[in-house]
Amino acid sequence: MPTRYIGDGYWEIISRQMGIVTRSEQERYKDAKVTVIGAGGIGGTLIEMLARMGVGSLTLIDKDAYDLSNLNRQLVATLDTLGKVKSVSAKERVRTINPYVKVNVYNEALVEDNVEKVIEGSDVVVDGLDNLLTRVIVSRKARELEIPYVHGAIYGTLGQVSVFTPDTPSYEELFKLPTKDRALNEDALNDLSKVTSGVPPVIGPVPNIIGNVEAFEAFKIITGIGKVTYAPKIFKYNLLDLASFGVDEL
Repeated sequence: MPTRYIGDGYWEIISRQMGIVTRSEQERYKDAKVTVIGAGGIGGTLIEMLARMGVGSLTLIDKDAYDLSNLNRQLVATLDTLGKVKSVSAKERVRTINPYVKVNVYNEALVEDNVEKVIEGSDVVVDGLDNLLTRVIVSRKARELEIPYVHGAIYGTLGQVSVFTPDTPSYEELFKLPTKDRALNEDALNDLSKVTSGVPPVIGPVPNIIGNVEAFEAFKIITGIGKVTYAPKIFKYNLLDLASFGVDEL
């Protein structure tokens, strides 16, 4: 690392945002631990922006590797990272952006058996996922551990973001999922499979916008600035209709 980045280099990296946050607010962010579930389209942008804003610690989990189909939207995906594990590549990306960020990586799928291990101790958990089941697992455990859960999702040109805590409706309640108040047994999973169409289609900018919005929601939660988009409020848009940008209440 160049000599100029030793010592107070952290504050030079984030200096342009110091007209928006106070030193004490940024210190809270500098000391914070954020867990990002997924390091693909939404997750890659999330991870990069959290690092650029100066988060103290990141925990990343993703078992997949980059392939050619990721190049249309996933910022960490390049010809050089094809075939490489997403979570590990994202960690390497963070090191090239902000070497002051501590990064912990899990190269595995997130399931009921490991979710507590992955997210415990986090100040915020952020969703970079593309499937309902893992969102249900994460949102349940985050609620149990009283950790704010920032949800984001996309489909085609559509995007949405909302934040869940023990004081808000749950993720399953807000979106009226058939798993609400049920164990995730075979019957519940079969019912859940009927409300999802699998991996969604996507065009480049859509997940990146969502990742940026989610990153800023996490920043607001940790620093205390601004108004967080707590459920049942939800930020939504359709990039084919710019008039669609806004916050609604479900």
